[in-house]
Amino acid sequence: MTDDDIALALRLADAAGAAIRPFFRARFERETKTDLSPVTEADRASESAMRAILCAERPDDGIIGEEYGREREDAGRVWVLDPIDGTRAFIAGRPLFGTLIALMEDGMPVLGVIDQPIIGDRWLGANGHTLFNGKPAHARRCSVIGNAHIGTTSPAVFADGDLARFQAVSSAAGDTLWGGDCHNYGLVASGHLDAVLESGLKIYDFAALVPVVEGAGGRMTDWAGQPLGAASKGDVIAVGDPALIDDIVALLQ
Repeated sequence: MTDDDIALALRLADAAGAAIRPFFRARFERETKTDLSPVTEADRASESAMRAILCAERPDDGIIGEEYGREREDAGRVWVLDPIDGTRAFIAGRPLFGTLIALMEDGMPVLGVIDQPIIGDRWLGANGHTLFNGKPAHARRCSVIGNAHIGTTSPAVFADGDLARFQAVSSAAGDTLWGGDCHNYGLVASGHLDAVLESGLKIYDFAALVPVVEGAGGRMTDWAGQPLGAASKGDVIAVGDPALIDDIVALLQ
């Protein structure tokens, strides 16, 4: 990863935001995909804008995108795109969705962007550091699960049996926030939430989150406490204080 890659990721976020904003709280086409998740004109316009830049400037890199699939996914460097993470929130006019952009090298995420194009929140994680709107972001230290404020998007994100496992953690935590999509992970990086747990995510849902959370001093793992990469099945824990991981993993078991 180079400084040029970071600059490119930020330009991708700019292009995605420019494609999304005209549709926000406006009329647009929408449909339901085979996995029963919604997709809109804005999702497709955003991903198309990012892919056009990547194809012109990084023709040898791979691309994995939620709406338009995979190209050269066996390349050593792969860009992973979620044009609108939180499409239901977008449809409802809630500005808590975000565009996720990751660069993976040899199957591991090394650069991540969470961009909220309506309220202007942008997190960039790269080279072991995270910036929020251009200034250093730092996760909060909270090593006791009973004091932790945790979040997740919805009970619907959990696969069979996983909701009960999440509730074991939620019952032990100090407070649980519902809703927020990818924005929650930025809030972990900025020290406002202590943990986020979700399951059943795809690579484009979580790849960008890892450098953001970990660059701010936090940690992300799967539900067994293992690092997240291309081979992970999508059960994720994000914490601001790495000391919380062991307690959360134990509660999940």
